[in-house]
Amino acid sequence: MQPNSIERLEQLIELLNDYAYHYYVLDKPIASDHDYDVLYRELVDIETLHPEWIRPESPTQRVGGQLLEGFKKVSHAQSMYSLGNAFNENEVAAFIERVTNAASGPVSFMCECKIDGLAIALTYEAGKLVRGATRGDGTIGEDITHNIRTINSIPLQLRRPISTEVRGEAYMPKAVFAALNAARDEKGEVPLANPRNAAAGALRQIDPKMAKQRQLNAFIYDSILTESFNPMSQEELFNQFSEVGLRTNPLRRLCQTKDEVMDFIHEVGAKRHDLPYDIDGVVIKVNDFQLREALGFTVKAPRWAIAYKFPAEVATTVVRDVEWTVGRTGVVTPTAVMDPVNLAGSVVQRATLHNIDIIADLDVRIADTVHLHKAGDIIPEILEVLMDQRPANSQPLTIPNQCPACQSELIRINDEVALRCQNPLCPAQQLAQLSHFVSRNAMNIVGLGEKVIEQLLNKELVKDAADLYYLTYEELLTLDKIKDRSANKILQAIEESKQQSLERLLFGLGIRHVGAKAAQLVAQKFGTMERIMTATLEEFTSIEGLGIMISQSLVNFFAEEGSHQLIQRLQDAGVQMSYQGVTIEDIANLSTEWTGKTVVITGSFADYDRKELQAKLESLGAKVTSSVSKKTDIVVAGEAAGSKLTKAQDLGITIYNEAQLLERI
Repeated sequence: MQPNSIERLEQLIELLNDYAYHYYVLDKPIASDHDYDVLYRELVDIETLHPEWIRPESPTQRVGGQLLEGFKKVSHAQSMYSLGNAFNENEVAAFIERVTNAASGPVSFMCECKIDGLAIALTYEAGKLVRGATRGDGTIGEDITHNIRTINSIPLQLRRPISTEVRGEAYMPKAVFAALNAARDEKGEVPLANPRNAAAGALRQIDPKMAKQRQLNAFIYDSILTESFNPMSQEELFNQFSEVGLRTNPLRRLCQTKDEVMDFIHEVGAKRHDLPYDIDGVVIKVNDFQLREALGFTVKAPRWAIAYKFPAEVATTVVRDVEWTVGRTGVVTPTAVMDPVNLAGSVVQRATLHNIDIIADLDVRIADTVHLHKAGDIIPEILEVLMDQRPANSQPLTIPNQCPACQSELIRINDEVALRCQNPLCPAQQLAQLSHFVSRNAMNIVGLGEKVIEQLLNKELVKDAADLYYLTYEELLTLDKIKDRSANKILQAIEESKQQSLERLLFGLGIRHVGAKAAQLVAQKFGTMERIMTATLEEFTSIEGLGIMISQSLVNFFAEEGSHQLIQRLQDAGVQMSYQGVTIEDIANLSTEWTGKTVVITGSFADYDRKELQAKLESLGAKVTSSVSKKTDIVVAGEAAGSKLTKAQDLGITIYNEAQLLERI
């Protein structure tokens, strides 16, 4: 077989889709990430030489390059019904009794988790994915095929050439949601309310590359029956889904009685907060399709299924104050301060109100009694105000029109919901920016905590990050609680920070939207600050994973004269302006045991601290991540390695102790 032949292309597509099936559907990978990547690159090379050979089912076609102009309306082959709800055991019992009385024999029920995501419909023709759509009003949805193709667990080609429309739920895993909000907070952006909204927003992105970054997943649970796909029960349907390559949720149970149904509901309810995805209940379906047909539908819902809804974990508390805080990008965020209350396993006293639009929608006021929950089981959020308990003398909240830190006018830029302080000398922004600059993941200047920086600003010893490098011993001694020893330690930490690699400096500058990962990608690509400062928008967007928003932010930052002056003063002070890791070109030429391997570091080490070890492994071509998964190739375990080591052992991942590690590096 010729290396660049169409036969080789077909073989690669089949092989890579088979690897994806075992990884995403069966949860039993049969190839390493490295092997997959090598074959994937070969496929890309062939398609680059012969674009006329590109197939829609090729794994390279998961993210198209074009932007959508909008979302056209599409009609579903059959209506996507909503479900009737049950809120207690009596209502579940009534549903089961009604179904049993209508049947001529015993009835079994398939119980499934009710995923809190976005309903989707996928159309396959001769096994190929030809359309993905939202539920819409149940009859007409929106065509979101380009974004559906970015979800790795949805196959572009089934393992059998069947033609049907299947239904499922797209969702954002909790861990992805938490990481996304942490990154948004780091950039001064308003956090997303919950995983469901985040998933819905991802599927309605005009740019599929943006949807890809949201890392959605999906479970499939229903299908229109056709001649080529005609199972007789829900249990058989799930089995056939797995056979053809469609991912289903294994947390389900076939039950024969009401007691078995309730046992499953209670079991799932007890562990719902530990699941990697959000659920808001359990769906109970008649298993037998023939009985379903006999039971039929009401105008809105099937008579053969019902959704048991978990009672929301809601706490009641009283709002005592609303604080307005200024972030490093100037966004002013309101936070409700409340009487402390236990909620979903922790004591909660503060809840973000996000922005003034949320405040208006809730009409929340001081002394209001409110219902509180955790959005996505993570973020404390006010659900509603109990109006019947509002004090008679209640007054609407006063929305500030001046910055709480510098009294500059607050504005709303374009269509943003956020209030912003535009004053570059705002002390709150300066404090947040400098605290970010010295933080552990940026320049890591130990000893310069927030209280010390606040004193430096108040005494006008510093105004920006460059000023830190011109501080003197005598100036530090003027600060409260700073004596000889601590002053020398701070000066030593400042001096040592000058040798930090470029990506840390870039991250520390606090450029809007540029997080630690983006800074790493940019530094790795260009190598020096000089090259970054002169890079074009096209050069930034060519970096995989960067996107137009981050790229434009970088271009805007380096177009400012003030940015050039700041960087020049940092350079004059001796701050490192080059990348100390391995560049993209270097990695492409590397060939070591670690090249292309995904590595997790856990525990403590005698000869390295964690950051040094990460830098060393990355210099050898490894990709170092923070959590253990099936994608992890090697776990490097030091003393007191803990749960990550246990998980690696359970997954059968290669583990090196410190002695074995030193032999290999």
